[in-house]
Amino acid sequence: MAEYCSPLAALCGRILLSAIFLLSAFGKMMDWSGTAAGMEKHGMVAVPFFLAGAIALELGGGLSVLLGLKARWGAVALLVFIVPATLIFHNFWAEDGAARMNQMTNFMKNIAIMGGLLTVVAHGAGGFSIDNWRHSRSEARPTARRSIEPAEAGVP
Repeated sequence: MAEYCSPLAALCGRILLSAIFLLSAFGKMMDWSGTAAGMEKHGMVAVPFFLAGAIALELGGGLSVLLGLKARWGAVALLVFIVPATLIFHNFWAEDGAARMNQMTNFMKNIAIMGGLLTVVAHGAGGFSIDNWRHSRSEARPTARRSIEPAEAGVP
């Protein structure tokens, strides 16, 4: 049973971790103008560029982590997105009262997500993943016999 617990836990973790990014990307796509207005409200420039980049990182990284396909790179892509987004959109230090507490909660939530992403970077996708499947297939393939070059055989 223990041999299945760790890969299953990694799979469940990847599903839960990627869900927030995938849902967020779809939300941004479905409400492009509303999201762009929110970004402008926070003083962002080049909003169409950064909004398209955010969607690309969330979709690409989210799918990568979910499927376990180049999951470490997907987690790095999500970190590239979430670090500046957290600092820009959840700057609790600039708020007062209930807004401060709300933004601090979101800030800390993102810090916890960063911890999960760093775990994927450190340990990979786990057993139930495309990365693992591809790795196990390449190890199972018989290696071709290497021909001996004349120089290796002692022939000048």
